[in-house]
Amino acid sequence: MMRLQKYMAACGVASRRASESLIADGHVTVNGKKITEMGFLIDEQKDRIAVDGKQITPEKEKHYIAYHKPIGEVTTVSDPEGRPTVMDKFWDYPVRLFPVGRLDYDSEGLLLLTNDGDLMQSMLHPSHEVPKKYWVKVSNHLSQDEIKHLKNGVALDGVLTSPAEVVVIREEAFDTIVLVTIHQGRNRQVRRMFEAVGHQVVQLKRVGFGPIQLGDLERGHWRKLTESEIRKLKEL
Repeated sequence: MMRLQKYMAACGVASRRASESLIADGHVTVNGKKITEMGFLIDEQKDRIAVDGKQITPEKEKHYIAYHKPIGEVTTVSDPEGRPTVMDKFWDYPVRLFPVGRLDYDSEGLLLLTNDGDLMQSMLHPSHEVPKKYWVKVSNHLSQDEIKHLKNGVALDGVLTSPAEVVVIREEAFDTIVLVTIHQGRNRQVRRMFEAVGHQVVQLKRVGFGPIQLGDLERGHWRKLTESEIRKLKEL
């Protein structure tokens, strides 16, 4: 037996969270009966599951992609405002992919995409604290007290962020370049952390997600992960 939303993720329909929304909105049937309750158990060997009338089955082959998202794309499958999305690059890909987490519209850098719903859920689960590394240009110069504050955690919406790694790469005339590693995924977290200590983020690029590095992957381009990288992801 398997939870319905987990089965949907295994079929490449959507992430578990997005699958839950599809269930709640009445898009999913099991053996012809509409299901709207969360945690509904199905027998993946016997039951017929359909989304909007189309039967779904698990995808046997899993795909893992690293993409250098440029500024100006939203990290969603579709956008009600009509803005470009990261999925526009993959409209003709042989299987349906989903982004692992999000990267802001005005940020660039490493984004992982996959049809492996279990791995996606694992990487995003807060208990696993998968590190995410960012190259950041911030306004003005950071003081040692501000760096210490960032490392120890700043209050966002009344809740302290987890300790971060902050390494100053260099100071420029009016800006500072830093490498920041966080282990959470709160909304616009890096930008808000610097705003909390009095600095604006001028440029932000994600350069690492867990064991996967952006490297020299060009903006707007993608590549398949190597077997070694996939194995490291699963070891998380």
